[in-house]
Amino acid sequence: MTQSSASVADTRPAIQVNGRTLHWPRRPTVVICLDGGDPSYLEAADAADAIPHIDGMMRDGFAATCEAAMPTFTNPNNLSIVCGAPPSVHGVSGNYYLDRRSGKEVMMLDATPVRAPTILAAFSRAGASVIAITAKDKLRKALAKDLDGIAFSAQDADRCSEAENGISNVLQLVGRDLPDQYSAELSLFVLDAGVRLLALRSPDLMYLSLSDYVQHKHAPDSPEAIRFMRAVDARVGALIAAGATVGLTADHGMNDMAMADGTPNVVYVGDHLDAVHGVGATRVICPITDPFVKHHGALGGFIRVYVRDGAQVEAIARELRGLPGIAYAMTRDEACRTFDLPEDLEGDIAVVADKGVALGSRASEHDTSGLAGERLRSHGGVSERIVPFMLSHKLTAEYLARSSSGLKNYDIFEYALNGVQR
Repeated sequence: MTQSSASVADTRPAIQVNGRTLHWPRRPTVVICLDGGDPSYLEAADAADAIPHIDGMMRDGFAATCEAAMPTFTNPNNLSIVCGAPPSVHGVSGNYYLDRRSGKEVMMLDATPVRAPTILAAFSRAGASVIAITAKDKLRKALAKDLDGIAFSAQDADRCSEAENGISNVLQLVGRDLPDQYSAELSLFVLDAGVRLLALRSPDLMYLSLSDYVQHKHAPDSPEAIRFMRAVDARVGALIAAGATVGLTADHGMNDMAMADGTPNVVYVGDHLDAVHGVGATRVICPITDPFVKHHGALGGFIRVYVRDGAQVEAIARELRGLPGIAYAMTRDEACRTFDLPEDLEGDIAVVADKGVALGSRASEHDTSGLAGERLRSHGGVSERIVPFMLSHKLTAEYLARSSSGLKNYDIFEYALNGVQR
């Protein structure tokens, strides 16, 4: 960005979003959500000398870890990042939820549950050039709520239109074929599209949200994971070289949830509750459930239990806390206070697994055949809450001091816009 452009940015009024005051970007600002970006992947790639540009961010910019929002699933955290707020504010606390009024189970496929404005929409409405690119289209629809700009997914890049996405002919523009949704290429397409559009459009603000296919399938030190991180790093380097401020965080970490013999290490809470209290006394919801369950079988580290007899909630919570593999079983009020969740969408009991343990409803309801004999790797609990928080530029003294008091992944836009040295 030229000096005159930076001066213009200084005269623009700050944007108010969900209690945050955000300054106009002085240079193109790109925030990347490395889906499933557990710090162990960066550590393994660093040890393999595979991420020189991200190493440069660590050396010449700012690098720390932060907490993701709970539960550590894709939708709650992507919405937290683009809203700069926890789920209690934006109202999305899972990929899948129970509508208490109707009693129906609902999969989040669009922006319907989103209750708060996004940073992306607020800047676009103020006249900024804003681009959002996601791996999966269900997330694109949520992140594009009220956005006046470009928003599309790698999954549906062949279907983009000016009317729906603010852009057309994406495959030709990026110069790539449509990627398979179960591949590393889905994420790399997002990054390549971001690099290309940064060069062509020089947007004020860009959000790039990747897929966690690789992390679900491969351990951090595997050749496949190292290869993926090397490819990600090359694209991060291209964004920085083009003059952008780059922020990088993640929606959740990732842990191995298999036993020594490779079979999934699962506590089927629904089966236990049926056996003890009878079928129909409780209902278990797995909020990790989405259209892409092949690589995790809807098994993760967090579930919600609904109890037909309200008088039994405390007793059942105590019972669940006594089960091997259960870290927490909190009543609704306790869970909402502890994890900053919306009360009307929380179960009667929120159950969180120990590290290395997955939670499910009933064994008959989970199909793990998609693992094809590979170890279950998943997320959702407190054990997957620590994620990277990185910026390509050094922080000001004020924001450096603030960072020591604890960071959330949904602080990333504020730090990228307000906190980097100019």
